[in-house]
Amino acid sequence: MSGRLFVIGLGPGNPGQITPEASAAAAEAQFFYGYAPYVDRLNLRPDQTRIASDNREEISRANAALEQAAGGASVAVVSGGDPGVFAMAAAVCEAIEAGPAEWRDIELTIVPGVTAMLAVAARIGAPLGHDFCAISLSDNLKPWDLILRRLEAAAGAGFVIALYNPISKARPWQLGEALDKLRSILPGTTPVIFGRAAGRPDERIEITPLAEARAEQADMATCVMIGSPETRIIERGEKRPLVYTPRFSAGASQ
Repeated sequence: MSGRLFVIGLGPGNPGQITPEASAAAAEAQFFYGYAPYVDRLNLRPDQTRIASDNREEISRANAALEQAAGGASVAVVSGGDPGVFAMAAAVCEAIEAGPAEWRDIELTIVPGVTAMLAVAARIGAPLGHDFCAISLSDNLKPWDLILRRLEAAAGAGFVIALYNPISKARPWQLGEALDKLRSILPGTTPVIFGRAAGRPDERIEITPLAEARAEQADMATCVMIGSPETRIIERGEKRPLVYTPRFSAGASQ
């Protein structure tokens, strides 16, 4: 007997940013697998069970959730942000591909959530108003030279770049090297947005020219957004400036 597996995105941490679809899925599930701070964002009922694990145990978490769902239970795997953006949806799909045939019969529902770059962008204006990309700076699952090549290609092509997983205790140097690489391609005046915990009480949003941007301005709760050469800043006196990227490229017909 096969059960059901939800992979739920809980947004960046503000309860108001959890979608009604995510709340409805959470109400249906019996067992909840996830990184403890993410599972703790839910107010679980007494009849619902929490199974928390370390943030680096994605595949083992996915395997355990799939095994329970294959036994007939209604199971949820929870992610911060959107589960399909550097998160648990890919791990679940990897586990299904490598796992027993019966896992492919599980009813799988992936519930989207507000990802960090969207939350940060909404707090600052419209930096993603034109073409953009997202790159994880973690080299745990891909080589660092590949990350640098992607940064170089994206910056050279005029993309706004959202950097996920910018820095950690185990990876203290990557963001500084990435900023140096970008400084060799982009103007020093290019806006860099350090958006930490967007929408939460400990939110911190900083706008810094690329020439002055420092790795110390970020931690693992920060999404770093690098503007394109066309990204603009609108000063508004005592109010926070607006940062936006025009919908059209220079020289294009409007």
